[in-house]
Amino acid sequence: MKEFIGILRRFVPPYKKYLALNVLFNILSAILNIFSFALIMPILQILFKIQESSYVFIPWNSDLSFKDIAVNNFYYYVTCLIEQYGASTTLLFLGLFLAVMTFFKTACYFLSSATLIPIRTGVVRDIRTQMYNKILELPIGFFSEERKGDIIARMSGDINEIENSIMSSLDMLFKNPILICCYFGALIALSWQLTLFTVTVLPLMGWIMGKVGKKLKRKSLAAQNQWSDLMSQVEETLGGLRIIKAFIAEKKMSHRFLQSNNLYRNTISRVNTRQQLAHPMSEFLGTLLIVFVLWFGGTLILNNNGGIEAPTFIYYLVILYSVINPLKEFSKAGYNIPKGLASMERVDKILMAENKMPIAKSPQSIEVFKEKIELRNVSFKYDTKWVLKDINLTIEKGKTIALVGQSGSGKSTLVDLIPRYHDVQEGEVLIDGINIKNTTFQDLRSIMGNVNQEAILFNDTFYNNIAFGVENATLEQVMEAAKIANAHEFIMASENGYDTMIGDRGGKLSGGQRQRVSIARAILKNPPILILDEATSALDTESERMVQDALEKLMENRTTIAIAHRLSTIRHADEICVLHEGRIVERGKHDELLALDGYYKRLCDMQQMK
Repeated sequence: MKEFIGILRRFVPPYKKYLALNVLFNILSAILNIFSFALIMPILQILFKIQESSYVFIPWNSDLSFKDIAVNNFYYYVTCLIEQYGASTTLLFLGLFLAVMTFFKTACYFLSSATLIPIRTGVVRDIRTQMYNKILELPIGFFSEERKGDIIARMSGDINEIENSIMSSLDMLFKNPILICCYFGALIALSWQLTLFTVTVLPLMGWIMGKVGKKLKRKSLAAQNQWSDLMSQVEETLGGLRIIKAFIAEKKMSHRFLQSNNLYRNTISRVNTRQQLAHPMSEFLGTLLIVFVLWFGGTLILNNNGGIEAPTFIYYLVILYSVINPLKEFSKAGYNIPKGLASMERVDKILMAENKMPIAKSPQSIEVFKEKIELRNVSFKYDTKWVLKDINLTIEKGKTIALVGQSGSGKSTLVDLIPRYHDVQEGEVLIDGINIKNTTFQDLRSIMGNVNQEAILFNDTFYNNIAFGVENATLEQVMEAAKIANAHEFIMASENGYDTMIGDRGGKLSGGQRQRVSIARAILKNPPILILDEATSALDTESERMVQDALEKLMENRTTIAIAHRLSTIRHADEICVLHEGRIVERGKHDELLALDGYYKRLCDMQQMK
């Protein structure tokens, strides 16, 4: 319960007005319910003529208790109606009054439920939005340790479970306590002896319900983790379909998925079985309570020592039965909430994740790039193994620096440090003398543009992909950028021109087309610093020529850091740095490095470059 209250304290405050209305309508609903059922007593008196007593009006300021005065005067007015209109007509009046009271009661009940809907849907929306924003906020390194399928499962399955389990149980906290307090107040007013007996029996039944649902949260957490495994497998399958088919591994993948699916099914079956036990058990225990009260109250009436009459006892049972329903909801919530708490625990792993790349409290502004980029004594590691060691590199404005080396030598890691996708463990990265840790991500990344080996595009139009990250870009500006990137012709040849959807990750385009759209996006941003991460390595010769031409136009008058496997693309760089096992082992121009007859020469020989 403490965890449940904690979740509400975090997310419910923005919806206080709906909460206040909910409490108001619940109070009205309970009061109207009590008084509408009070009409049962005079109706029974009329139907069965249980007593023929005559009543005299008692002033409200007399010395008798309010309960005695109210009951007496109520019967006085009923007898007056019988004398004036007859028993049958009075019965009709009471029935109509009961219908009106029931109408207002049900209206208040509906309004109390309706005011919970904005809270329920709003809280779930807020959790989903906070989680998405947290994903955007966390550094890239955080997600290298997480599976994408698991993140998707938390955004979908876990948040849906929070809605279905925790938010659907808001009645437990906001409605049921009000109803129970009001109903128990009426029960005490009717017969304190019967109510004392009822309160004595209830804790035992609550203990039984709690005992049965004790292990539900642990089982639910296991089920949600298994669901994440399933989603991860689906995500991996979608991303690797080409390889699966190429290696005829469909049966292997299907068997692997079936095992995980069966494991999830068995776990969730046990969770749901235990959850479904809530209603029948609460129904049985509620009936058992009624039986005990019926026996105890009947004994009091038969022995004439309970201070309660038969019609009042029937009214008491009706109110008691009204109490049982909110008590059932408590037991049901006792089963539902642990499932939601297990999901909230998984969601909080994202929401509460520590951002290990904080922004300085008083950041320095970098509005324009003026002089140079410096890496001073930079060393970096992901876990325990150093990926970069003692890197010293100065990149003057307007120069092109190329990074080459074997796979795993640290090239991509080095360029990822400049836009601060990762933070260095030793040394510092400076732009115009300002440590990048002392500026904002907005300032830092606004002066940089990226073109990666894998063109990262979105399932949107050509226009929106090129204009991505540039506010209020006009169609003319987008078209000009596409022309420079050699992309305008194939875009105009598509079905709807710049309004054509390009598919998931640009799946409707060839590799060269995707890369040219990516270059057009960088051209439109017009950054002073350009990072090229093996932008042509995955292309055929013709596509490479067109992309290389677009890149040369993009690189004009910019500071460029380029990673290249195909050394022919960077032979005219102002400086080439050769990385080996995390260190810069050679640096210089193309001809100078060839003359050294070292690592660079061997790389060139392997590519048969002359």
